[in-house]
Amino acid sequence: MRNWAGNIIFSAASVERPTSIEQLQDVVRRAQRVRALGSGHSFNRLADTDGTLVSLADMPRIVEVDSAAHQVRIDGGATYTDIVGALHESGYGLGNVASLPHITVAGAVTTATHGSGDTNRNLAAAVAALKIVTASGEIVSFQRGDADFEGAVVNLGALGIISELTLDLIPGYEIAQNVYVGLPVTNVLDHFDALMSRAYSVSLFTRWQGKAVDQLWVKSIAGGDPVPEILGARAADRAYHPIPDYDGNDCTPQMGVAGPWHERLFHFPVGHKASAGAEVQSEHFVRRADAAAAFAAIHKVQDQFSSALFVSEVRSVAADDLWLSTAYGQETIGFHFTWKPDWEPTLAGVKVVEAALAPLSPRPHWAKVFTLRPEVIRPLYPRLEDFRALAQRLDPDGKFRNQMVEKLIFADR
Repeated sequence: MRNWAGNIIFSAASVERPTSIEQLQDVVRRAQRVRALGSGHSFNRLADTDGTLVSLADMPRIVEVDSAAHQVRIDGGATYTDIVGALHESGYGLGNVASLPHITVAGAVTTATHGSGDTNRNLAAAVAALKIVTASGEIVSFQRGDADFEGAVVNLGALGIISELTLDLIPGYEIAQNVYVGLPVTNVLDHFDALMSRAYSVSLFTRWQGKAVDQLWVKSIAGGDPVPEILGARAADRAYHPIPDYDGNDCTPQMGVAGPWHERLFHFPVGHKASAGAEVQSEHFVRRADAAAAFAAIHKVQDQFSSALFVSEVRSVAADDLWLSTAYGQETIGFHFTWKPDWEPTLAGVKVVEAALAPLSPRPHWAKVFTLRPEVIRPLYPRLEDFRALAQRLDPDGKFRNQMVEKLIFADR
């Protein structure tokens, strides 16, 4: 088995696809080593194991809306594709989603994956409650307000297998999406905060070539009037794909045409599974206050990596209180890179970006490619010791750990 990108061959001795919660509990109870596999959208070995790999894709889908609580209960194998239509029909929406709709919600949550927007927090911050199948097969529940809840949500799969999530909902809403092209880098550096805060969700797409950002994507709550230009970037006259020369009609509708939240917040529509096809991704997060310095540092070395790149996206994420979230305790800017599927240039490029950002203490996305050493990453998470203690209580024998998790989180104990 390979991951979605094809760059990882899983080393699992067996793969289980339970069809009921009882089967899942039995699989976990019997396994010596076990990890959950979502949509396979990790680009490193975070999901790997030499024991049993468990997919929840065949579990019964649960999408139960609680109108009184403004929440939805979903199963641990559900993807965003599985739930957004039902939420829309119920008159509700999620405040934030991923770029791609086909990834599992639990996978996004447990790895601190994010959407975009100054006031929009990490996708995991929408979790109000969760259930985890622990090493003994017991189901342990956490809900907001419980001790250790903030440690249980983003857990890297080290506590158990998420069997159920309850997410906060907001009333359904519409988004209008506009694209602007040719944004001068000097204007990005001089007006970074104003750019990123001008709409509900804003993304900069660039190949890190020359003196301009290729595209500025502005997703506004319907009713916001488009403008002919923003800081030197002109309004697009056609649909654009984040990767130049790709077909913009493969993306969610643009040109200011308002539509339901789930048909605009994703960059790619339900049913579309890739931005480039074969690709590898990395992403690093810095403090919002350091964003302009980070952008300038990467721009300075762009000639050392841009030939290995499909495209890069810069986006904002609001702070949260989840212990292992990349936005824990700080307003955050993410620098995302979609690399061509050529491993050596990609790895070299990741190292160049990491070296440029090193003075700013970047937090790498847990499920994407990075080379930062564990001893560099651990101090960036003030509640790491608390997470270790929680993992020791729920999984004292390390059934849910693998080499990567052991090395990143536990190895120096």
